Amino acid sequence: MTAYDVVALGNAIVDVIAQADDAFLVREGLAKGSMGLIDESRAHELYGLMGQALEASGGSAGNTVAGVASFGGSAAYIGKVADDQLGEVFAHDMRAGGVHYATPPLVGGAATARSLINVTPDGERTMSTFLGASIALTARDVDPALIRAAKLVYLEGYLFDPDGGRAAFAAAAEIARDAGVRVSMTLSDAFVVDRHRAGLLAFMEDAVDVVFANEAEVKALFEVDDFDAAAAALASKVKIAAVTRGAAGSVVLSGDGRLAVPAEPVERVVDTTGAGDQYAAGFLFGLARGRPFADCARLGHLAAGEVIGHYGPRPQTALKALAEAKGL
Repeated sequence: MTAYDVVALGNAIVDVIAQADDAFLVREGLAKGSMGLIDESRAHELYGLMGQALEASGGSAGNTVAGVASFGGSAAYIGKVADDQLGEVFAHDMRAGGVHYATPPLVGGAATARSLINVTPDGERTMSTFLGASIALTARDVDPALIRAAKLVYLEGYLFDPDGGRAAFAAAAEIARDAGVRVSMTLSDAFVVDRHRAGLLAFMEDAVDVVFANEAEVKALFEVDDFDAAAAALASKVKIAAVTRGAAGSVVLSGDGRLAVPAEPVERVVDTTGAGDQYAAGFLFGLARGRPFADCARLGHLAAGEVIGHYGPRPQTALKALAEAKGL
């Protein structure tokens, strides 16, 4: 089987992105900057209230492997869509972007998942997500040969919500561990951390080599307000951690100590959707190719800087070309 830089597991979701003001968020009871789960009825209602929208295949880990492919890396994705029109769109987008995607679709169940993303003028995104068919992912969908062919397996923290997703997490991690494949994961959202703190910590200590988080997530994980204390606690749990801090850049924690890397300058922040996903893409690509941590983080910031300059969670300019222009 083809060798892959990264094989990712995640919620297969189509993003619906529209501009909104803060008053809209207040009227609809949406917590700014959060990811809230909604049912199919609310998804239809909220969609009808949103402004003109852009629809694009998304999902956190799906965005990340799309970024890896944009760097010229080899990537594969495991995630569940329905046997419907949006499911076909999702599968086509993944494959057209150079990502191997062969998870069988769900037949006769819930519709393909979608995330309704309202972006305020400051670039902040507020997500209301109908998980639909994505939560039908189970351990049976994890292809052992695909996991064994990876340099790195990447797990999306949102999968900790459904029982089947958590089982898929465990199955992929066990196969990877037995094959000597490094396991990475993202905490995904502070609300995910609040719901599953104990389980996430246990899983990280038992099965994870590399953790991605933002500042809010790592503080929530250890229930502290001080970033340095949270970073130290995270460093004691895993071999490598990459923590993003928005405009302040990121901090890489490892056995070599703590490395602060500045963010990539951007002319204008349009939409922060996918910024963390693309940072992970750059970092994972660099790690898979044996690059030093400083370069991994710089590649991550390069990808994040590209994606926040336009609407949508995936690169619109080839990241490989941008990296080459920067000497990376």
